Amino acid sequence: MSDLLPETWTHTGFAQRLHFGAGAVGQLPDITKSLGIGRALLVTTARGGQSDDGLRIAKLLGRTFASTFADARSHVPTTTVEAAVQQARRDAVDGVVSFGGGSCADLGKAISFFVEQEAGTPGASYADRPALRHIAIPTTYSGAELTPFFGMTDERTRTKGGGGGPTSAPIAVASDPLLTLSTPVRVSAETGMNALAHCVEAAYSPRRTPEAEAIALAGARRLASALPAVVDDPDDVEARTDALAGAALAGRCMQNSSMGVHHGLAQLVGGRTGIPHGLANAVILPHAMRFNADVAPDEMMLIGEALGDPDDASSAVARLVERLGLPSRLRDCGVDEEDLDAVARMSQASHAVQSNLRPVGESDARAILADAY
Repeated sequence: MSDLLPETWTHTGFAQRLHFGAGAVGQLPDITKSLGIGRALLVTTARGGQSDDGLRIAKLLGRTFASTFADARSHVPTTTVEAAVQQARRDAVDGVVSFGGGSCADLGKAISFFVEQEAGTPGASYADRPALRHIAIPTTYSGAELTPFFGMTDERTRTKGGGGGPTSAPIAVASDPLLTLSTPVRVSAETGMNALAHCVEAAYSPRRTPEAEAIALAGARRLASALPAVVDDPDDVEARTDALAGAALAGRCMQNSSMGVHHGLAQLVGGRTGIPHGLANAVILPHAMRFNADVAPDEMMLIGEALGDPDDASSAVARLVERLGLPSRLRDCGVDEEDLDAVARMSQASHAVQSNLRPVGESDARAILADAY
């Protein structure tokens, strides 16, 4: 156990079941029945709703299918959340099925959260049951389908925040690697880097539990091995399966740890500029790790071991980004220096940034972004 692990800790286990493996989505009728869902809202993108897999999921829901909300978008705009909550209310649903990437999962969690708020029954404890039972079906590798928190963006101000609570976590997940075969390689690589960033930050989070640390390191090891194989051969089901398992570990480790400066900055950059969250993660992660390296040398060594370089974990991440064919500079992603200044200012109001294991002032945030630029 690391010296930086707290001497006392509380580990919370959410009421959640993960169904994993090729063909897992076929269990959807049994899952909805076991949860007692009578009317389900399918939440996805326009493309996902019209895809063969999306149409199959609607069919699998059978008589429990109430309607589809097919306007999920990147970074989850607040206007989209409002429209989805209105539809959930209109159709009197008692369940949500999200199908797609992290934005779909986050939208599903946001719907559940705000429906509870409106009903005056917000979850306050891990022992509470959600007002809307959420089944998440991922098609990417973010790991968002297992966490209780969601991000959303005010497009008017270009700021990204979020919310969530103990009953916002999906109560069931169907992780089927066959559903990821149609996910573009670039999206797979970017979302996989998001998952890896979950593992890295969980592994040195000051709020992690021993189990969270172990899961984080296992997830990092699996993702570092699987993602290059996915990029080399997108039709490799074994590689897709390993990557999806790594994503599941990345989601699990975040349930009992906290995000830090890396995720905080990535969320703010994405909200302001619109670049994909996974891409922001990939570019910023090595630089955030270097910022934290001096205060977590043992943790960085363990992370480095998982990535194949115990002496320089941040460089191992940088090499992985290059291996996956992703940009390594924010300037190559449509970000300009004015954006860096704005994000650095906003960082001081970010809970994730302020939860970092090393204090982060505005000038520190600006320096990390400059290094990534």
